[in-house]
Amino acid sequence: MMIRLRFTLLSAALALCCLSVHAQQTDGLQQRMSAEEFKAAGLDKLSPQELQNLDGWLSAHAKVKVTTRVVTESGKPVFYPEQGKRGKIYAHLVGHFGGWSVGRELTLDNGQVWKQVGSDSPSCLTSDNPSVKIKPSLMGTWLMFVNGCNDDAHVERVK
Repeated sequence: MMIRLRFTLLSAALALCCLSVHAQQTDGLQQRMSAEEFKAAGLDKLSPQELQNLDGWLSAHAKVKVTTRVVTESGKPVFYPEQGKRGKIYAHLVGHFGGWSVGRELTLDNGQVWKQVGSDSPSCLTSDNPSVKIKPSLMGTWLMFVNGCNDDAHVERVK
């Protein structure tokens, strides 16, 4: 009952937002979704008028395209524009790892490329395709931990 009430309120709000609703929608949700998807989304519970209102709203808003490009002043891409979205990354280095060296670019098996920006750390064993963990650090920086190394190094993502 509560879900039905929410759908009814949503439909009423959509009707107010839409200035025009076409009687015939050639590309409505029912035509674009499989029967299973349509039912799983709960759209089969909408009245024909509610479904028409929803299709009208989606048609009116689907044509709006927003492109956001986040770069630094120098034009370098910003991969994590919002600090809240930073999280740990687990992957493997591609190829041989012979220890830390400032400026070295490290490619991960997930396609990301990171560059060491912190000081050298001599306490690493060399290995092939070691596992790594990259985690957010203070002030927007990142720390990379390589399996077999006793120390971490500050890195920045370049690709």
